[in-house]
Amino acid sequence: MTKFKPVLGRGLESLIPRTPPPPPAPLAAEQADDGVTNAIIAQIDLRMVQTNPYQPRADFDPVALDELRRSIQEKGVIQPITVRRAEGGYQLISGERRVRAARDAGLERIPAYIIHVATNEEMLELALIENLQREHLNPVEIAISYHRLLEECNYTQEQLAGRIGKDRSTIANFLRLLKLPEPIQMSLRRAQLDTGHARALVSIEDPALQMEIFEKILATGMSVRDVERRVKQHASRKPRRAPAVAPERSSLNSVEDSLRQAFGTKVEVRELAEGKGHISFEYYSADDLERLLDLFLSVQQNPR
Repeated sequence: MTKFKPVLGRGLESLIPRTPPPPPAPLAAEQADDGVTNAIIAQIDLRMVQTNPYQPRADFDPVALDELRRSIQEKGVIQPITVRRAEGGYQLISGERRVRAARDAGLERIPAYIIHVATNEEMLELALIENLQREHLNPVEIAISYHRLLEECNYTQEQLAGRIGKDRSTIANFLRLLKLPEPIQMSLRRAQLDTGHARALVSIEDPALQMEIFEKILATGMSVRDVERRVKQHASRKPRRAPAVAPERSSLNSVEDSLRQAFGTKVEVRELAEGKGHISFEYYSADDLERLLDLFLSVQQNPR
């Protein structure tokens, strides 16, 4: 997929207020959408709301949706959805749960904050960040959203951290969850597995062992500490990693780039005399140092 640079010249706050004012209930007829004006809250036809192609949420809890439907039947839609104008209606940016519940509740119209989004690239960035800030996504959905922003919007982890107001180590820890086998990711999506369990499992590179411990967690209710102890026991039985051959000078830049991608931080490889050298890793907080130590431990546990 072709990458592109972020194109939002304005901050998100200029596009979407953090707490947009709720519309009066019901809105007066003159407050219906005029079909032209942007940056307004108006009542729009639910039948004209199109699905968001960049929706990061893949799992919708039917029980929670039913609770939201009953709330809407009793009190109406309190928080407007966010849309942009599209051919034949509107394209949803955020609020799919509210749209689904409102339709189930039999509503014909819904309050919407209508904004101007000029390009699909801007739509992607806005939809992902808006949902990360507002929606209750599960850990895997969050990780996928971070990955898409890094890959498709060409962010660095540092830039993304500043964009969404999260610590960079938090982003790196979520991204590591995408290395887990699909059954473990699915269990995490369904809240059958705790995030702490998943972070312990991701430090093991052997998928068979990951699945073995995962099945024991589900069967016996192993605590996070129990899983961490099991991981350490596995590490103690592994031989130490053999020293690597020093790379040629021409390949050091490539090595630095590979390590930066793997560890999510700035890495410097410096060559000394007689083929020797050293590698330095930067960290930016105590949490970031702990994250790097965890990664180093996983390498020690699983020598290639």
